Amino acid sequence: MRKIILSVLLITILLLTFFSNYFLTDNPAPAEAVKFDTGDTAWMIVATALVLIMTPGLGFFYGGMVGKKNVISTMLQSFMAMIIVTLLWIVIAFGLSFGPSIGGIIGNPIPNLFFQGVGTNTSWSLAPTIPFMLFALFQAKFAIITPALITGAFAERIRFWAYLLFMVLFILFVYTPLAHMTWHPDGIFFKMGVLDFAGGTVVHMSAGWAALAGAIFLGKRKVQKVNPARITYVLLGTGLLWFGWFGFNAGSALGSNGLAVQALGTTTVAAAAAGMSWVFLDKILGHKLSAMGACIGVVVGLVAITPAAGFVSIPHGMFIGAFASIVSNLVVRSFHKGKIDDALDVFACHGVGGMVGMLLTGVFASKSINSFVGDNQGLIFGDATLFLNQLTALVVVSIFAFTASYFLFFIVNKITPLRVSEEKEELGLDISQHGEFL
Repeated sequence: MRKIILSVLLITILLLTFFSNYFLTDNPAPAEAVKFDTGDTAWMIVATALVLIMTPGLGFFYGGMVGKKNVISTMLQSFMAMIIVTLLWIVIAFGLSFGPSIGGIIGNPIPNLFFQGVGTNTSWSLAPTIPFMLFALFQAKFAIITPALITGAFAERIRFWAYLLFMVLFILFVYTPLAHMTWHPDGIFFKMGVLDFAGGTVVHMSAGWAALAGAIFLGKRKVQKVNPARITYVLLGTGLLWFGWFGFNAGSALGSNGLAVQALGTTTVAAAAAGMSWVFLDKILGHKLSAMGACIGVVVGLVAITPAAGFVSIPHGMFIGAFASIVSNLVVRSFHKGKIDDALDVFACHGVGGMVGMLLTGVFASKSINSFVGDNQGLIFGDATLFLNQLTALVVVSIFAFTASYFLFFIVNKITPLRVSEEKEELGLDISQHGEFL
């Protein structure tokens, strides 16, 4: 049956793309030539590439943490996100995220099917200095990494084809409405004044809650404590993630300008402060300073600063990174004592880090840093409005992302089993799912 379904999908894609000129309209040239800023365009091309490199970086980061029998499968989960989500984004997901608003919750995908109307002669309303297609491709990279982040929670026990199906459903039914509500000018969170500079809610909170749902639904691994296969992979992955995150956050300024530099600065110091805080806390609690700890701390700092990067000062960026690292470290330790097997601590690092960053954006956001903040500045400046908006969005997103993701795991499991058998788990996913090994 799977072979028949895959054959039908492949033939359908070939036919639709071959005959696309018969049912898709050309992108019309505007009445007046649009003059794009060449500096902004050049920077956003680079930023788009930087964000893409984060996903293979994540593959190394996760791949080094799992047991040796599961390295290839874990890394391939990230690489397949680049393949599947890219095509899904072009066909329909971009329209669902940024198409004409339907009730402030989801976009109408029809005008932008197969990137129809997404050309190089027009621009997005909030990014007028770069081509519309460049904005759309930049946003695609955010969609790509989000389901890849989730994979760390159910590492070493998920069937690969079930993961691919879940990834498609997650993008369509969880990621796109969150992106629309948060970043579309007519989205309900956007209109509320919720601030999310580069994806604290859309990417990290959604991935974190989906990870928790997946860990609960799939249950514990047969063997939970395994030696990391390659800590050097974790170090390499962290370096690639930190490098790419400059495109993630500074690129979200959507131009080569002072705001991009501000986001670059806050991203730099938050990551450094978080890495320092994690290893210092480890030592305070009686543990050795470890490479794994330093790497995880850095990533938590990058996660936490993501929603705040273009709204807060450099010192506040340092605080956000350090504070989030301490909170996540403590949550990781509590999870290890509990009954939930979040294999690579995705919820504790990405979910909790994203929530801390969202709330602290409501504390530290300043209109002197970014005029978009307006009069509703952060709590530290004496106004509670923004903080309450951030808190409201946090609660709504948490409930929605967890509930919807758990339901999607349930649906996928009814279609095809999510979890491998005990024999295949013991053998390792590299061999049982892919016929490959290190």
